[in-house]
Amino acid sequence: MDKSITVMIVDDHEMVRHGAAGYLEAQKDIHVIAQAETGEEALTLAQEHVPDVVLMDLVMPGMDGVEATRKLKDLSPRTQIIILTSYHEDEHIFPALQAGAISYLLKDVKASELVIAIQRAACGEVTLHPRIAERVIKEFCVRDPDKRHLFTDLTEREMEVLKLIAKGYTNKRIADQLVLTIGTVKGHVSNILGKLHLADRTQAAVYAWQEGLIRRD
Repeated sequence: MDKSITVMIVDDHEMVRHGAAGYLEAQKDIHVIAQAETGEEALTLAQEHVPDVVLMDLVMPGMDGVEATRKLKDLSPRTQIIILTSYHEDEHIFPALQAGAISYLLKDVKASELVIAIQRAACGEVTLHPRIAERVIKEFCVRDPDKRHLFTDLTEREMEVLKLIAKGYTNKRIADQLVLTIGTVKGHVSNILGKLHLADRTQAAVYAWQEGLIRRD
């Protein structure tokens, strides 16, 4: 490429950030311009530096990687985001991709493969870890042939939570209604979004209405 690819690394573990930065800086076409340990810090630095590519962890204190990805893409649509995480479950994969990430890699990726993924992302090309690619392909295979309703994967409790989300209930109100802790409700909401492959609770509410899971009185 004619110029260096500017990269920002977002991870709450200092050793991960510094290790990745050290290797990437040794590449002649990559320049690490910023490091952030939280989603909030990532948004501030993204506005300042407008990186070409961001390596984004998913599970961080405060704002998680999915929300940070969505907000960062709003701030800087040209910035390409690579999810770099240890998590490979559906409830992490699909919300992250729907939030705007171009690639999804696991932290067992070889350093040389990470460099290639960054170079590809800078050109607008997708890279998926083989395990993630398998999940995405399977999802497309099951969607079209039988048009199955994804809500059938929800547990009875998750279905109750989804219906209350559709009615506009907050997590606290749902917790009070179902006699649960707020932490438990948040866990159910996360699972619902993952199973339905939705980005946020607004999409979940729309989905519930569209599927006729609740009706207007």
